[in-house]
Amino acid sequence: MISLLARRGLILLCVALLAGCDTIVLNPSGDIAAQQSKLIVISTLLMLIIIIPVIFLTLFFAWRYRQSNTSAKYDPEWDHSTKLELIIWGAPLLIIIVLGMLTWISTHTLDPYRKLSRLDENRPLAANVKPLVVEVVALDWKWLFIYPEQGVATVNELIAPVDVPVHFRITASTVMNSFYVPALAGQIYAMPGMETQLNAVINKAGTYDGFSANYSGAGFSDMRFKFHGMTQENFNQWVQTTKAEKLNLNRAAYLEVEKPSIKDPVRRYGSVDADLFHAILNRCVGADQICMDKLMSMDVNVKPVSKANEKVVSMLAQNQQAARGSDAEVCTTPPVTIGK
Repeated sequence: MISLLARRGLILLCVALLAGCDTIVLNPSGDIAAQQSKLIVISTLLMLIIIIPVIFLTLFFAWRYRQSNTSAKYDPEWDHSTKLELIIWGAPLLIIIVLGMLTWISTHTLDPYRKLSRLDENRPLAANVKPLVVEVVALDWKWLFIYPEQGVATVNELIAPVDVPVHFRITASTVMNSFYVPALAGQIYAMPGMETQLNAVINKAGTYDGFSANYSGAGFSDMRFKFHGMTQENFNQWVQTTKAEKLNLNRAAYLEVEKPSIKDPVRRYGSVDADLFHAILNRCVGADQICMDKLMSMDVNVKPVSKANEKVVSMLAQNQQAARGSDAEVCTTPPVTIGK
C-alpha cells in the first residue's frame, strides 16, 4: 500500500506539473476567443454527463457483482429493460440535440467572415466604427503583416489597439498554412492564390503568442510571432515610429523577403506598395507575371474557339513558369536562410 505521505506527494507533483500549463485558450483576452472557450467548456460538461456515470457504473458493477458477493441478485434469463433502454438512448439523444443547437447558433455567430457586433459581452459595437485592416501573408517561414491604411508593414510582429475591431485578410505565398493567435480568436487557414478573412478584437493590453498551426516544412516550428495589444495612443505612436523606418516594401523587396528563411528577426517597413497584397494574392508580384484575376476574367470573356482557348492556356502556363523561374524544377528544396 502507498503511504499517505507518498500519495500527498504525488498529488502535489501533479498540481505542480499542471501549474506549468498555458491555459490561454480557456482564458483568452479577445471576445471571439472568449466565446469559443465557452463552447469548449459547455461541450465538455455535456459530454461529462455521459462519461462520469459510465465510469462510475463500470466500477460499481465490477464491485457489486464480484464473485465473492453472494448477496447480489443473479438473473441469467434477463434480456431486456424498457427503463434502461430509455436511459441509454434518451440521454445521448438529448445531448446531441443540445450540441446541435449550440453548433448551429455558434457557426453563424462566430463566422470569421462576419463583422463584429460587440466588443465584449457587456459592450455592443457601434455601427459606424471602422475596423483596422491588416493584410496577413504566410511566407516560408515567417509572417508578413501589411497595414494598408497606415502604409506600413512588419515581419514577425503584429500590433493592434485594444477594443478596436480588426479585419484580417489572409493569404499565403507558397504552401497552405494556418494563422493562429490563441488569445485573439481561432485559427484560420492561409492558402496561396486564395483569401480568407477573420474579424476579431483584443480586449486587454499585453503581449501574446502567435504561430502557424499547420505543418508547412522545415522552418514550421520557428514560424512564430508576437502579437501586441496596446492602447490607441500607443498604437498611433507605433505607426509614426514605424513610418520613420527607411525600409520600403516594394515588389523587389518583397521577392527578397519571400525567399525561404528560418528564425527571421522582426523587421519594420516605413512604406509599402499600395497594390502589393493584391499582387501576392493573385500570384503576380513579378514584372512578367499576369494576375490570376485578370486571367480568370479573360477566360470568362473568351469565345469558345480553339485558338482563343489555346492562347489563354498558353498565357497561364507562361505565368506559372515565370513564377517558378526558367531554371526551376518541381519538388526541389530552395535554399534556406537561418537567422540568429
